[in-house]
Amino acid sequence: MSKKIIFKAGEATVYGDIDHTAAMPEILIGAVDGPVGQAFANMMAQSKGHTAMFAVRDINQMVRPATMMVPKVTLKDSANIDLFGGLVQAATADAVLDCVIEGIIPRDQANDLCIISLVWIDPRCAKDPNLDKADMYKNNYEATKLAIKRALNDEPSIDELIKNRHTIKHCMWEDSWDQK
Repeated sequence: MSKKIIFKAGEATVYGDIDHTAAMPEILIGAVDGPVGQAFANMMAQSKGHTAMFAVRDINQMVRPATMMVPKVTLKDSANIDLFGGLVQAATADAVLDCVIEGIIPRDQANDLCIISLVWIDPRCAKDPNLDKADMYKNNYEATKLAIKRALNDEPSIDELIKNRHTIKHCMWEDSWDQK
């Protein structure tokens, strides 16, 4: 049996053909009888605009490890809710299952782990008449797999973060900011 996973966090951003189909999941993965499991259970309560739902591949096909998706932005209309509960849900579920198939997530722990995935859906997506849903699926799928892999490999390492402390800055921060 592989080593018990208690609490691991990871994130990834994958851009597609247009900026608003980018995916930016933030992942927590850990044992159901640990802090991630407790947080997972607490998320069963609904919150207006941030409804959590299980990642399912289709009706009656909830993935293992059990995965709870939560939108990072308030979902205000049915079009964005449909994207969240359809395309993004499918991409997330497929990525989780493929992580088990590929050995990224230990198969012997699939029923003993749970995942919380904070998911970004740009509000512009639902309003875009030319939305490339295949691109959006691909981005969410790839970003979810990458975030899980990074979480389980403790990436980026503390050494990498220290090394890049003064050479990497947040992409949405002002260029004129004087770093100390």
